[in-house]
Amino acid sequence: MTDVEEKPPKPVLHWKQWTTSSLLFFVTFLCTSFAGLFYLVGELGFLGAVRLSFSKPDLILRGFPFSVPFMAILLAHELGHFFACRYYRIHCTPPYFIPAPISFSGTLGAFIKIKAPFVNRRALFDVGIAGPLAGFLVTIPVLWIGISLSRLIPKGLYGTGVILFGEPPIFRLIGAMALGYSPAMHDMLAHPTAMAGWFGLLVTCLNLFPIWQLDGGHIAYAVTGQNLQKKLSFGVLAALILTGLYGWPVPSYLFFGILVFLLGYRQKFYHPATLRDWEPLGIERKALAVLALVILILCFTPVPILLS
Repeated sequence: MTDVEEKPPKPVLHWKQWTTSSLLFFVTFLCTSFAGLFYLVGELGFLGAVRLSFSKPDLILRGFPFSVPFMAILLAHELGHFFACRYYRIHCTPPYFIPAPISFSGTLGAFIKIKAPFVNRRALFDVGIAGPLAGFLVTIPVLWIGISLSRLIPKGLYGTGVILFGEPPIFRLIGAMALGYSPAMHDMLAHPTAMAGWFGLLVTCLNLFPIWQLDGGHIAYAVTGQNLQKKLSFGVLAALILTGLYGWPVPSYLFFGILVFLLGYRQKFYHPATLRDWEPLGIERKALAVLALVILILCFTPVPILLS
């Protein structure tokens, strides 16, 4: 009998999984590059930008200032989860990206599928928080560089019928520091790289909501336990749907809330227990949970997309 806990062998990933992962990454990169054209020729509208790219395929290179940093953010997020799983010898897939050809971002995000139970709440917490932290650490320099390349115009020069993007607190803070941006005085013509950072903030925010099996749900379960996490999930989801209605006629969070509800319903609103749920989490991880909550607040905007 030994006091040293033996780790299981590292799971082996099949080459077909890596092939699928690489193909989805490539297709999603193309879609995000097409989406990046919208932020260069926005006066044409999104579909106009797509039509222009089909008539001049080499223009896709102009979408790289958006697609390259945005894909780097998504990849950092998923690799955070992936390497945390590898550390704990938890079997999971490589990152799978979801292309969305006709959208403002070119993607619906990415995911890894975990195929084994978590040994304890520490492992659950570490895997849950690793993705948002890694993605956020890449998002901040991307956002700083992108905002530095953006332009300010006097407030009110935008016409009607223009698509506007809500500004999270961290976006305005970096805008003030890097460009002297003041929302009361200026409108920002955001560089495509700044928009990549904006979507990085949105991805981080959505994943950190403490709902069921989102990253924030894993963190909440590890900190509060199963019963309180379930109540918290329902409360946050209700608030999210109401916030989505507040953003009408572009109810961004409403669609996300309905999707999360359906996913929760499929799992019977149940977060699986870890194998050793009774083991303590530790004060250091509880402090990191507070940091995750601060990051969520910094990345949150009540109305992500609106029409002027």
